[in-house]
Amino acid sequence: MPTKLSTTVTKIRSIPNKTNTTTIEEFHKYMKDNDSSDRHQNNALKVVIAYAKYLGSDATFYDISHKEQITRFLDTKVKSVEQDPDKKCITTWNHYLHRIKHLIRWIHNQRGKAGPIPQSD
Repeated sequence: MPTKLSTTVTKIRSIPNKTNTTTIEEFHKYMKDNDSSDRHQNNALKVVIAYAKYLGSDATFYDISHKEQITRFLDTKVKSVEQDPDKKCITTWNHYLHRIKHLIRWIHNQRGKAGPIPQSD
């Protein structure tokens, strides 16, 4: 059974880094304000929450400056040939990439606007 958006939203608080928590909450508000569907919001939030947990408590989204910092996370979604002979995990890899790019672009575009996003804990 798919996870409801309300359940996913409650998981935002489980992120170890408070800056990332605040950023994801603001990203969610942005998606709601732009009338994104619940399904789109849910899919995006699940991925960015997983990425924030991967980053841990010491790194924020603002610390990302090289694509390798994202591809290392994405590569954790790749399965071995024995587990995935048809390489269907590539679809998951691309899905995660698309959602993370959406977040990173949103963060980039938010800089310089009124009410800046906090950059440190």
